[in-house]
Amino acid sequence: MTSPIRSPRLHPALVFAGIFVGIFLLHLPLLQLPYFWDEAGYYVPAARDLLLSGSLIPHTTVSNAHPPLVMAWIALWWKCVGFAPVVTRSAMLLVAAFSLLGVFRLAERVANTEVAIASTLCTAVYPVFFAQSSLAQVDLAAAGLIFWGLCAYLEDRPVSTAIWFSLAVLAKETAILAPVGLACWEVLRSVAPKWGLLQGLWLDSGSEPGGRSSKRILALLFPLLPLVLWYAYHFARTGYVFGNPEFFRYNVASTLNPVRFLLALVLRLWQAFGYMHLWLLTLGMLLLMMWPPVKDGEVERSRIAIPVQMIFLVVVKVYVVAMALIGGAVLARYMLPAVPLVIIVGVSTLRRRLRHWPVAVAVVAIAFVAAWFWNPPYGFSPEDNLAYRDYIVLHQDGERFLEARYPMAHALTAWPASDELARPWLGYVTRPVQVVRIEDFSLDEVLSAADFRSHFEVALVFSTKYEPARPLLDRWKVWIDLKRRFFGYHRDLPPAAAAQIIGGRVVFSEERKGQWVAVIEMEQSEIVNARNTRISMY
Repeated sequence: MTSPIRSPRLHPALVFAGIFVGIFLLHLPLLQLPYFWDEAGYYVPAARDLLLSGSLIPHTTVSNAHPPLVMAWIALWWKCVGFAPVVTRSAMLLVAAFSLLGVFRLAERVANTEVAIASTLCTAVYPVFFAQSSLAQVDLAAAGLIFWGLCAYLEDRPVSTAIWFSLAVLAKETAILAPVGLACWEVLRSVAPKWGLLQGLWLDSGSEPGGRSSKRILALLFPLLPLVLWYAYHFARTGYVFGNPEFFRYNVASTLNPVRFLLALVLRLWQAFGYMHLWLLTLGMLLLMMWPPVKDGEVERSRIAIPVQMIFLVVVKVYVVAMALIGGAVLARYMLPAVPLVIIVGVSTLRRRLRHWPVAVAVVAIAFVAAWFWNPPYGFSPEDNLAYRDYIVLHQDGERFLEARYPMAHALTAWPASDELARPWLGYVTRPVQVVRIEDFSLDEVLSAADFRSHFEVALVFSTKYEPARPLLDRWKVWIDLKRRFFGYHRDLPPAAAAQIIGGRVVFSEERKGQWVAVIEMEQSEIVNARNTRISMY
């Protein structure tokens, strides 16, 4: 059979430059934003500790045993350019552009340039990928390096495969899932029957020398070495292998429950195939499978080879199952190594079976962009679209008000606002604010705060979880109970109710698309204001 004519390949440097300029311009309004949620709570403090002390183990925050590659990248840019959010976010956009180049190279390798361009565009504007592109977190970087590792694996370059997957593991430890899953797939090849339908499931099945397969397996297992060395170093420095005990309990020990696993599995499948309008591409792909392939002349449009689709399926499956089993918070960013693979297969199917496939791709891309601004009718993490900007702006406004009006007060609040107030270098306040911390603003926590109300003069309360005005699933009590039991769900008290319980009054409040922030002044704060006035007079 004559192989299909492939369109000429674009130079990688040109593709990278185009991608970076495009996503930089799209993120331009976001580059000055201060740090958000886990950025402020772990990754930025860890990178800052590395910058100031050279320590790979953070000491101004509790170590979670994440490998240090991304933090070292950020610290390098701070060292060269300066410590500022715009530097951090620009550095992460370089990582995002390199990751998208990996998507492009992978799609071009398994399909063609047309599919590569469309897949890269859809991945870039997919809400979770877009939101994570400028955030100082590690999941997107690990996903991008996995794409480069997959490309090297498909091109049968064992040394490059080992290097790329090792770098992915040093970006985030869970990246080990991809090469280990593929190694198991290679081992299965050696024990599976070499005949019948199974023969076509592997690359070069039935004709590859055994030694070549062994090299692939060794290359895929090699990333275990740097990961083990990192954990050994971490244990030698901290006495813990997998991070502090609370981190391990929350992300591993407390998640090993069959009911929770099944619930999380459903959520992971939704995140891999349907979340943030991804269902539009998945549904279109499934429906088009019933259509015959489009012919260009007498030749059918090509599809992604079945062995390659099986490799993609292995990676998607191992992430869906593993991330359902571990991880206290079922965050969509943990599925970033899987979603672009689904997008590549979906776009390839559209091209193969739909003559006017660019129109369908444009519809999918527009739906993804719409999801930047549209919040779904169920609880979700604000870091999955531009809701994270709303959160940051709300906290900027509330904390600036608090700092200006109560500069010497002790403030009751919860994480991450407790870090935002206590650490001016996170970008929210100009001087540290004394903080009294509670876990959240649920009824039990606010009642407990009322018992020591003499310890603070003001409270900064905010929505710790996004709550839609008309939730889709929360009408069923059993679902609420399951979320409380397995996923730490709670409802935050509204500002007026919290103020009544702790004995104060709301002096500032602001709301944006289901998120809110408020400042509550306690009765004795008038004395504090008078004292601050006297101090400022001198």
